[in-house]
Amino acid sequence: MRKHGEDSMALDSSIRENNKEASGRKKVLIIAQFTDGAETGGNNRFNYLADLLGSEYDVELLTSSFFHAAKCQHKEVKKPGLPYQITYIYEPGYKKNVSMRRFYSHYIFGRSLKKYLHSTNKPDLIYCAVPSIDAGNAAANFSAAYHVPLVLDIQDLWPEAFKLVFRIPVISDMVFAPMTLRINRVYQNADEVVAVSDTYCRRALKHNKRDARGYSIFLGTSMKLFDQMANEHKKTDKPEDEFWIAYAGTLGHSYNLKIIIDALNILQNKRYPNIKLLVMGDGPLMKDFIDYAGQQRINAYFTGRLPYGDMVGRLAVSDIAVNPIQSGAAQSIINKHGDYAMAGLPVVSTQENPEYIQLLEQYEAGFTCDNSDAREIADKIEMLYLNKDLRLKMGENSRRMGKEKFDRDETYAPILHLIRQILTESV
Repeated sequence: MRKHGEDSMALDSSIRENNKEASGRKKVLIIAQFTDGAETGGNNRFNYLADLLGSEYDVELLTSSFFHAAKCQHKEVKKPGLPYQITYIYEPGYKKNVSMRRFYSHYIFGRSLKKYLHSTNKPDLIYCAVPSIDAGNAAANFSAAYHVPLVLDIQDLWPEAFKLVFRIPVISDMVFAPMTLRINRVYQNADEVVAVSDTYCRRALKHNKRDARGYSIFLGTSMKLFDQMANEHKKTDKPEDEFWIAYAGTLGHSYNLKIIIDALNILQNKRYPNIKLLVMGDGPLMKDFIDYAGQQRINAYFTGRLPYGDMVGRLAVSDIAVNPIQSGAAQSIINKHGDYAMAGLPVVSTQENPEYIQLLEQYEAGFTCDNSDAREIADKIEMLYLNKDLRLKMGENSRRMGKEKFDRDETYAPILHLIRQILTESV
């Protein structure tokens, strides 16, 4: 593990080339700006893939020096037995998720990444997470210049996600037009496309010029690891008479937690005092949500950001989960969907994305409500609260969905097959 500063150089290229020749193994570069770095306890897709691929290839994970989730620089943690190399690419960082400072920070990351790519040995394959657009652009340009196969893994749609914050008709489209053109060029030059949902996959393939097939692989989580963490971190102090409604994730503009608070206020007025909202995560709107819960006088507990195992331990003893996504949000299949399913929780959702709506309907694992109708949300929560048999049945269905759709120990097999196929064909 090492850091690559904005103006620093890589390790001596001849040493790296000799190491490659000595190992006789192909070199895979994984570029993922947002990861857990070498810190333990996370559940990041790209750390997981690097770990799997490290037994077959020389794998180097290029990630940002800035830890997005904690808004600080990564620590120099040396995790023993790591089967891949981590290189931190310099990024100055930012305090707010939506800010000019963040755009500037990403620009610096892209510039640092470009310098590093041109200073290191030519890899046999680049597997690049998008966003950010700057990371994707640097990878696509390098891939085209040096004829290195490029696989994109699309985690979110930018600039679509930012348009939810800047909802100004016509003007928003004009402001984000340059970003749209840049990401379309990145999609255009990918040899293959992996995405966390069909929605994102179709968006990229629409502009792809290299006949990429496209693979929709949910983020998911390891069921084996999830169950282990659930047992190790299980909350044993939950009062028997409390009914926990869990939310896990970012507290930002894409999530309408206030509508859930309104629904719980309705239920509280109907004399359900033992219902408790458990909010796990942080973000720019955390204080707003805490203040609003206080104004509505509901029973809510905000934990802040938790280590993944602690979050899993709380989910495991919760009764239901909520997925309160704003109208017009770009999200499709996201981290919390897999975690809720693995925990076997029925979900009350306000998400408009048809892909997740269909999953809940197909598995009968929850309800989708109007994201502006607090009374409908309250009715569905009340139904699950009063009907234990229904709650348990939907919980079983949710767990089955987790096993079939979100267990990355099984569902990531197509990604590994794709990488092996590309590297075999490039011999």
